[in-house]
Amino acid sequence: VWALKRQALELLVAVPLTPGRRAAYCDFLAAQGRALEDHALWCALAEVHGSDWHHWPAELRDPRSDATARARSELLDRVDFHCRLAWLTDAQLADAQRAAREAGMAVGVVHDLAVGVHPGGADTWAQQDAFAHGMSVGAPPDAFNARGQDWGLPPWRPDTLAASGYAPYRGLLRGLLAHAGALRIDHVMGLFRLWWVPEGRPPTEGTYVTHDAEAMLAVLVLEAHRAGTVVMGEDLGTVEPGVREALARRGVLGTSVLWFERDWSGTGRPLAPEQWREDCLATATTHDLPSTAARLTGDHVTLRHRLGLLTRPLDEERREDGADTAEWLALLARLGMLPEGGGDEEAAVRAVHRFLLRTPARMAGVWLPDTIGDRRPQNLPGTWDQYPNWRLPIADAEGRPVTLEELAASPRLHRLMDVLRPRQEPPETGSALPGTRTAPPGARPA
Repeated sequence: VWALKRQALELLVAVPLTPGRRAAYCDFLAAQGRALEDHALWCALAEVHGSDWHHWPAELRDPRSDATARARSELLDRVDFHCRLAWLTDAQLADAQRAAREAGMAVGVVHDLAVGVHPGGADTWAQQDAFAHGMSVGAPPDAFNARGQDWGLPPWRPDTLAASGYAPYRGLLRGLLAHAGALRIDHVMGLFRLWWVPEGRPPTEGTYVTHDAEAMLAVLVLEAHRAGTVVMGEDLGTVEPGVREALARRGVLGTSVLWFERDWSGTGRPLAPEQWREDCLATATTHDLPSTAARLTGDHVTLRHRLGLLTRPLDEERREDGADTAEWLALLARLGMLPEGGGDEEAAVRAVHRFLLRTPARMAGVWLPDTIGDRRPQNLPGTWDQYPNWRLPIADAEGRPVTLEELAASPRLHRLMDVLRPRQEPPETGSALPGTRTAPPGARPA
């Protein structure tokens, strides 16, 4: 795919720039400075020596060496090519956000801040002092993953960040926020502490390393305020006491996933919608969790068993999972959100989203595969090469990949969208003028 895209992009870059576009390109180069130059040079060197800089000739592993400076001159055309691609991408992101806002979207494009970068990529090559080499971030054992997780990503060095005035972190945020209406932070607990795993050791032998959370949050809030951007964090899994409160005080939304929202300090039963927190994005699932269809059918338990991820017998896992799902479905039925009754998977998916809209959450999220019944998780934590993470095209309930046109025309998708659309208030209520639309109580879809 990249080989074909590169051919097309090279044709595009070969088109001469008009004076106005040339000036815009030069302004972009000046604004991005060394960070863009380093990225483009890494891309050019990777075309020659491979995509992991640890395997390059020794003299090129240092971005400031004389040999690297000579390579920059020798590969000037390829460096410019990759700078042009970054510029075109930036311009297209700006256009996309502008079009979204002009179309009436309150938020528009939502960018994602990943928990880390590739260990052999441009970031770790250009900013070697900022990363802890020989370490990987992950997660300790928890209820969803009893073996713990190793994500294969090098962590920031807290001491280097502090010594630099958090310059790498600030630069990262500014790039992400430049054309964003909102920013989602993956594993937002990483601003407070991260689970470090020594290279070659299992995740169970890791340990927590803390950041200066006050400083990390201050930089985040300042940059988001300057950009006028909403920030939401994925605060799921093992969350240190006080983290959610610290985020809420600074206006950073959390993430509440339906299946996890229970009265853990009391009955253990599912939380009624009015008991959910307000400062959150409410959703049925995330990219790291089973789709709603898989959750309802129990397919996710079978998949994890097949991949050797369960720590208990399959029958025991199935019984517990089935009881959990049945309890939620019973609540949905009692609340009148499941008029079709049990046994209808698609109706249950709609009922789940009716529930989300009933909560006081500021935003409600829809997982795109849920709109057509896809049963496969996009990412399965705890797997490396055992499962095709991030490589699955969206498919229907039968597992058949669908095109964008088929997705947009899907009757199942449109039936779910009818649930999410603002309801028409009858004129006699006096709550709205005839022909206007009022939002449903609780959350608004995002």
